[in-house]
Amino acid sequence: MSKAKTKPVSRDKAMATPESTVNAVNSNTDMPKGWRMVQFDELVQMVNKRVDPSNTDAEIYVGLEHLDPDSLKLRRWGTPSDVIGDKLQFRKGDIIFGRRRAYQRKLAVAEFDGICSAHAMVVRANTETVDPEFLPFLMQSDLFMQRAIDISVGSLSPTINWKTLRIQEFPLPPKDEQRRIAELLWAADDAVTHFVEAIPQSRLLQRIAFREMQTRDENVKSIKTVGDAIIRIVAGNSPNGASEPATDDEYGVLKVSAAGEFGFCQDENKALLNIDDFAPELEVQPGFLLVTRANALRTGVGRACVVEKTRRGLMLSDKTLRLVEDPMKVRQRFLLEALRSRLCRNSIEGAANGTEAKNISQERLRQAPIWLPSLDDQDRVLRVIEIGDMAIAQIEAHASRVREAKLCLSEALFRGGRNNVH
Repeated sequence: MSKAKTKPVSRDKAMATPESTVNAVNSNTDMPKGWRMVQFDELVQMVNKRVDPSNTDAEIYVGLEHLDPDSLKLRRWGTPSDVIGDKLQFRKGDIIFGRRRAYQRKLAVAEFDGICSAHAMVVRANTETVDPEFLPFLMQSDLFMQRAIDISVGSLSPTINWKTLRIQEFPLPPKDEQRRIAELLWAADDAVTHFVEAIPQSRLLQRIAFREMQTRDENVKSIKTVGDAIIRIVAGNSPNGASEPATDDEYGVLKVSAAGEFGFCQDENKALLNIDDFAPELEVQPGFLLVTRANALRTGVGRACVVEKTRRGLMLSDKTLRLVEDPMKVRQRFLLEALRSRLCRNSIEGAANGTEAKNISQERLRQAPIWLPSLDDQDRVLRVIEIGDMAIAQIEAHASRVREAKLCLSEALFRGGRNNVH
């Protein structure tokens, strides 16, 4: 049975042949002194050890959905029990490169051992030729990424073949220049990382502020239940589906991990095998308030988030509930913070049934306690929360500017800025 797909994404550009791409690069003789053209397979070893997820000592699984565009850091992952079918084994220091849909610019340096999607490519630096600290930036550069896009084959999910990639040639500086370039770009990458990591810390401060305001409220009548604040609960559905995530052109059903601790992640999904399984009335829309009724990756039940943006073709799973708030009793943002509070989460987790795979019923969720003051008092609390929102927006803007500066620096070092290299 084939996967159900939406309308295919049109791709107008013609695919360059491997030979024409190599010749085009070889014709460029404007390289700094000491630089030379090197085939990719002289730089790396392609690691192709296959592993059955049900028979491995690995504790971490990395899918393409766990790779962030233009980031070398792995900030989230799953477990082997999440997937079926042979996967690739990787070791600490290896590079995991999303060879499927290379235009998404997904690769990361592994900071631990594990297994990853077979739609990725695992490469290991040849230390005789390339500095392992330099290689990730070469592969993240526009020069490499554009080549990867050019040699990808296929229309719906263009993919890179190793036999084609291995013969591509790239300009390589001497080892001392590699180390200097790597030092500069890692410093820029660290600056981006500091900003990105400050965001969840700022969100934690918001939750602490909410808890403090709740603690100061001495009116016992303000403690109500989730059921007091909502009109209805919409439950999802989980047909049998594939283990791999749905691409932008496929219908998918959310995994429980789509509702993260700090927000919604649309890439946490599984492709549907049959288009008839897609229920339009369960399609996820911006503005939905979601709560998990099952645990995922040992993070507990009851995680809540609001869908800020999402693509078409994703539907709620049976492990994810949509809460429709009563606007006469609660502001949606206040309900979100109340659901995330320790008061509510402790109750939900305590009421969940099961050992490892815990679940909570809709009725138990309705009974969970939340702080629910008057709308006027909610608005006063939200004004404090919104100050945190503005601070987070500023951090995100700074992170974006530093990320752009890093990409410009990388472009100058690898392509145009020869004077900057020497």
